[in-house]
Amino acid sequence: MFELDFTTILGFGAAILSTFAGVHQLVKAWRTRSTGDLSLLFLLMALGGCVLWLAYGFLLDSLPIVAANSVGLVVLSTTLYFKFRYGMADRADTV
Repeated sequence: MFELDFTTILGFGAAILSTFAGVHQLVKAWRTRSTGDLSLLFLLMALGGCVLWLAYGFLLDSLPIVAANSVGLVVLSTTLYFKFRYGMADRADTV
């Protein structure tokens, strides 16, 4: 088990801020049904980084890293799904 010391609290604080920073983009994409202003390269790189951080967190047995990147993986994957779903719709409207 882990101790709730200053380092762990600091880790959770960083995890909460960095993980939920992407939630705004996800909600915006869902509400507007538009993702044209979201960079595909950014989403793919962030998703790759999230997967690597998740693996790193498991190797370190670090709950803040695993928790943050598990949520981040869901947020980024869903945003990427919207990017493809709504991006295809945007292109079909212009053809």
